[in-house]
Amino acid sequence: MPQDPTLYPLANACLNALSAVLLVIGILFIRRGNEAAHKKMMVSAFLCSVVFLCSYLYYHISFEILVSYAGPAWGRTPYLILLGSHTVLAAIVPVLAIIVIRAGFKDSREFHRRWAKRLFPMWMYVSITGVSIYFILYVLTDSATIALSSQYG
Repeated sequence: MPQDPTLYPLANACLNALSAVLLVIGILFIRRGNEAAHKKMMVSAFLCSVVFLCSYLYYHISFEILVSYAGPAWGRTPYLILLGSHTVLAAIVPVLAIIVIRAGFKDSREFHRRWAKRLFPMWMYVSITGVSIYFILYVLTDSATIALSSQYG
């Protein structure tokens, strides 16, 4: 694994973005009746999320970097609401994804459809807010620069 801590946040944001794209493509495939392509896209989206989670955990365990919001005061509360909702749903989505994907493979179509309709917006929200959090901390504010300079300065 790369030992440069600055590589992980962007890679993780890209994995979240790719997961969102694959989810949308998967939905488009099933709406067109292409079940085989739908399965491939949804499993690929799930695998992207798994790779993201492994990378995210490796980054935080290995480098022990805590990036706190350091943007304008008016943005702190909206950021914390975004982060809180993202975190709660990020804990729920993988469990539901496993259940829904498993139901799809077991041909439990009604269960799969019913729960997939609930899971899709949550999974999209987690993926998109993950990218948004990256942009807030690493692009739009000095949050990451401050955190990295205090630990690696």
